[in-house]
Amino acid sequence: MSKTIIISNRLPLKIALEDDKLRVTPSVGGLATGLKSFHKDGDSIWIGWSGLTEKEIPDHLEDEVKEKAKAEDCIAVNLTEEEVDGFYYGFSNRTIWPLFHYFMEFTEAEHSSWEIYKQVNIKYAKEVLKHYEAGDRVWVHDYQLLLVPKLIRDEEPEAIIGFFNHIPFPSYEVFRTLPWRESVLEGMLGADLIGFHTYDYERHFLSSVTRILRHKVDFNEVTLPERIVKVDSFPMGIDYKKFEDAALNHFRGTEDEQSELQRRLDLHLEATPDAKLILSIDRLDYTKGIANRIRAFEYFLDKYPEFIEKVRLVMLAVPSRSNVPQYQRLKREIDELVGRINGKFSTVSWTPIWYFYRSMPFDNLIDLYTSCDIALLTPIRDGMNLVAKEYIATRTDHTGVLILSEMAGAAHEMNEALIINPNNFEQIALTLKQAIEMPKEEQIERNKTLQKRLKRYNVEKWAKDFMGALKNTEDNRRSFESIRITPTVSEKLVEDYKTSEKRILFLDYDGTLVDFVDKPEDARPDQELIDLVTQLNSQENTDVVIISGRDKETLGDWWKGTSIELISEHGAWMRQKNCEWELSENVKNEWMDAVRPVIESFVDRTPGTFLEEKNYSLAWHYRKADPELGDIRANELSNTLKGLVSNRGLSVLAGNKVLEIKSSGVNKGKASSKKLVGENYDFIFAIGDDWTDEYMFEELPRKSYTVKVGIKKTSANYYVNDTKRVREILKSFLD
Repeated sequence: MSKTIIISNRLPLKIALEDDKLRVTPSVGGLATGLKSFHKDGDSIWIGWSGLTEKEIPDHLEDEVKEKAKAEDCIAVNLTEEEVDGFYYGFSNRTIWPLFHYFMEFTEAEHSSWEIYKQVNIKYAKEVLKHYEAGDRVWVHDYQLLLVPKLIRDEEPEAIIGFFNHIPFPSYEVFRTLPWRESVLEGMLGADLIGFHTYDYERHFLSSVTRILRHKVDFNEVTLPERIVKVDSFPMGIDYKKFEDAALNHFRGTEDEQSELQRRLDLHLEATPDAKLILSIDRLDYTKGIANRIRAFEYFLDKYPEFIEKVRLVMLAVPSRSNVPQYQRLKREIDELVGRINGKFSTVSWTPIWYFYRSMPFDNLIDLYTSCDIALLTPIRDGMNLVAKEYIATRTDHTGVLILSEMAGAAHEMNEALIINPNNFEQIALTLKQAIEMPKEEQIERNKTLQKRLKRYNVEKWAKDFMGALKNTEDNRRSFESIRITPTVSEKLVEDYKTSEKRILFLDYDGTLVDFVDKPEDARPDQELIDLVTQLNSQENTDVVIISGRDKETLGDWWKGTSIELISEHGAWMRQKNCEWELSENVKNEWMDAVRPVIESFVDRTPGTFLEEKNYSLAWHYRKADPELGDIRANELSNTLKGLVSNRGLSVLAGNKVLEIKSSGVNKGKASSKKLVGENYDFIFAIGDDWTDEYMFEELPRKSYTVKVGIKKTSANYYVNDTKRVREILKSFLD
């Protein structure tokens, strides 16, 4: 029976060593909660780090750590202290974390950390492969494991792999500064489905894929040579019922059951019943905008002194990565700000900021959520921000006001909150005043809508939606597998080839026999290819035809000294075996003088493009242009040319990063059909990668083997992944 393999940096367990004994407690994090139903159904395993380095685990407890993890269907990955420093504290949190949150000034690019990051990703992937069986689904999580999808794919090409990024993905202009940008993107594209919290992150990722790797992107699908990768947004929810029930139980509790924190909060509420408590909860991180939040609160008190002694900021900063220098400096800055502002505004009976630098148990979080009238959450960048959702879930009487930064992923789905720019102190001050003075009726109306949405799209729904989308990618893959040249199909193909009495092979050139290159003149055939095609052509009763859009001069020069038949410019010219070039169609080129200036104007306006002039056609190449600008200009030029040539017997062909204008009566379908006239071929094979090859696939007899290179919409009967596979098939005809 197939299973789900979940991989994350940490296991959903807390394994602690106390008095030479192991203590295991479940993690209360959002990821662990969200995947609990999948994990506990008995059809999944979870792979991750235990939290203890190899040095911290005594030799006699190593097996026990594994057993404790195994009891919870978990597999512990062991990391050394050096690996934790280089992989987690190094590359993950000093390179990826700041860069993906737009803090380029904090971003380090240490080659040694990158090497350790790769090494640890390999370690995780190997652990997955130990437990992987055909049919399993793999779900990789977050920025610490960006390379794992490809590492698994390299060993298990048919695996169904999902990847979810829980932090923002930066714009192309920021991401391009990463020295290892290609490796990171290729690592992520090892997955079949890539998920982000918001459409913005999805859009940034696709932009980087287009510009850096030059892969074709259609809407939210990335076309790779061997498969299609789906990219989508899945905003993560919370365990709504858990927080709602906790809040209800909180209010049902007796006075004796109250925590010390709740008693202090109640004393404040009793002493100043009209005062408002403003809640701020974050992990101590420079992305959370805590220092700016404190300064904005100071600005608010300066601007509206009438609220002095009428409001209090309750601020909880949870310690995080305290051994990273930026976090140490941030801690000092916040301590100093809190001290200065409390000194500036405090009275005998009132302190403006209550500041807690500690982790708090779940019950205390509920105390804060239920007691505070306003939640002020102002991250500078945040992948989602689940605190905003948790606060709303605990407001069981529907009161309370959420002020939320527009830079948080949650802002996209929580429009009923008061949305602010975290850098605009004036706006924050005005919004705080609005929140303090907001009527209860308005609070209730806003929160009821928010609660209904959050309750419906909770964390389990998020996980279910992602896994459902991952299953759909599996189903979509099967729709292609029906025409893929599998080993079984390949055996039949070779058998038919060898048992045939007379055969012909139509071979496209660019993108089929050789890969595409930036400069067309650099696509000269290598000696191995020349020898391969020559040997095929020398077989008895075998005709090989290279049929290309290339001009006759280039094609003839590259294949001079061979007796291989050549068809150039999509069929305008033909060079039969041991003969000279001859014009195969009655075509004219007078029209080129009128069309050339139009294309040249687009060359001038679009950097990275150029005009290729052939005998009877013109081609505008835009492979080296900015991908988005190239597509826009191609569409614009295509429309312009179609209007210009519609009454001249010309057509505009859209190829792979090229637009070509030629005679309407010339195409590969007509040229290949001519070759069959008067011949009794019992084996016909045609292969190509481009839209122009579709004419050939459609015109050839139904019994032909027609093959498309790459996964694309096609009339061909079969497809192969890439040019490497094309050569493998051609070589098999010689065996």
